[in-house]
Amino acid sequence: MHIAIAGNIGSGKTTLTGLLAKQYKWSAHYEDVDTNPYLQSFYEDMRRWSFNLQIYFLNSRFRQVVDIRKKGKSVIQDRTIYEDAFIFAPNLHDMGLMTTRDFENYSSLFELMASFIQPPDLLIYLKASVPTLVNQIQKRGREYESSIRIDYLKSLNDRYEEWINTYKAGRLLIIDVDNLNFSDNPEDLGYVIEKINAEINGLF
Repeated sequence: MHIAIAGNIGSGKTTLTGLLAKQYKWSAHYEDVDTNPYLQSFYEDMRRWSFNLQIYFLNSRFRQVVDIRKKGKSVIQDRTIYEDAFIFAPNLHDMGLMTTRDFENYSSLFELMASFIQPPDLLIYLKASVPTLVNQIQKRGREYESSIRIDYLKSLNDRYEEWINTYKAGRLLIIDVDNLNFSDNPEDLGYVIEKINAEINGLF
């Protein structure tokens, strides 16, 4: 089984991935942030590094999905290949931070890759307001994230809503995380697990 968690920067994807992997004894696949050679440069100069960063993520996530299917184990994945293509790359293009030439090149590559992969069996979307995202980002204190702009987070949020409203590739579970604290509150985590169990049972 392939479960994927989608959501904006700071929505709690990585935390929930770890908690669910432990709960269900699933293998966890995390987003490559700590060893990503472009992330710091991107936040310092988005226009210069946007294409490089998106290509790096595209490659990394495509390899992840291929690996997930090859191993045939139950896996929980932190962020999907679709978010890069439908949210982050077009957002950078619209903000004038990625050239049309680069965006078209990127989109063509994604379309080719997408034709070789299957969507997750269940997509969990962590819905969060911008204040929640900002609070979470500040709390975890990653230096390179300190320069993320509010308007950037807001435009990403708008795109997430748009994408989720039209998502038809597989089962979808939306969890509003504004009033949840699943990392510190066992009751909140229990609520999320209950929701997921209901969806998983429907997969068989």
